[in-house]
Amino acid sequence: MDIPAEEEKPLYSQRPEWADITPLEQYENVTPLAPIFYTDEYKDATNYFRGIVKSGEMSPRVLELTENIIRQNPGHYSAWQYRYKTLMTLKSPLDDELQLMDELAIKHLKTYQVWHHRRLLVQQTRNPGPELEFIANSLQVDMKNYHTWSYRQWILAYFNDDELWSYELDFVESMLESDMRNNSAWHHRFFVAFQSGVRNGDQDRDAIVRRELAFVKERIAIAPNNASAWNYLRGVLDHAKIPYSELQAFVLPYSLPQPPLGTPPEVVDLESPLPSKDAQLPCVAAVEFMADIHEAAGGDDLVKATELWKSLANEHDTIRKRYWEFRIVESLKTKSASDG
Repeated sequence: MDIPAEEEKPLYSQRPEWADITPLEQYENVTPLAPIFYTDEYKDATNYFRGIVKSGEMSPRVLELTENIIRQNPGHYSAWQYRYKTLMTLKSPLDDELQLMDELAIKHLKTYQVWHHRRLLVQQTRNPGPELEFIANSLQVDMKNYHTWSYRQWILAYFNDDELWSYELDFVESMLESDMRNNSAWHHRFFVAFQSGVRNGDQDRDAIVRRELAFVKERIAIAPNNASAWNYLRGVLDHAKIPYSELQAFVLPYSLPQPPLGTPPEVVDLESPLPSKDAQLPCVAAVEFMADIHEAAGGDDLVKATELWKSLANEHDTIRKRYWEFRIVESLKTKSASDG
């Protein structure tokens, strides 16, 4: 990243206060086959950085130098590491450093080093509270950014404070209300519900499973072709070791064509909400789910599974035709072996 014009300063080689440092060229005594054409500003700064590292200096001007390099190249992990060591040596105010990270993290959300540096700082400050608000604001810029979600999970798990956890389900639900297809938010909900220990009020794990099944069913009913919700449903069932067949009554209507407008359901089942009236059916994920139920049952049910896979290959999910044909072949092998 180029330094904005209003922040441009003379090269370090032109500054008298840096005359005591011997800059080190990156390719000293080497002729590279394919040299990288760095800007003059970047080459100058990194040459002096190598000189600083060689001398072992850790001073306020090192913080200024590393910030300069990081603003030009936020992925320069050596500059980040040396900056952190310098901060620790100088006992610099880390709240000031976090304010700088607020700016850099928003600018460089997808740069791992920004988030790692922030993690190191918060381990020192031991003040995770403001981080959740900062993360929430960052997610408004990029709602699916892996590093941001990963950092949020680290904050929760590392400090494991009841106050931090208290509104986490509300937060992730608000994220899903904004975009119910946000796979990162679904993953975070699974982390909160099943992968982060048991907190006060969550000791009844069967009740948690029922809560999550009800939650995901309602979302599937609203948007049946949401792959993230179907993946979540499978994840909950697999985690709780519940056979897929127990949800056949819920899944079946989603695997069939939409009934004629105005056709009332024969039975209203509150635990198995029906697809919304404008849903595009049959739903590929539901057809696959039903095929998996029949495959698991084995025997004559393998024929039913094969028919569903054929419908996916030839009509409903032709982009994965080769995959469904593979499933059919493997199923026939299984049936042949059992018949033999």
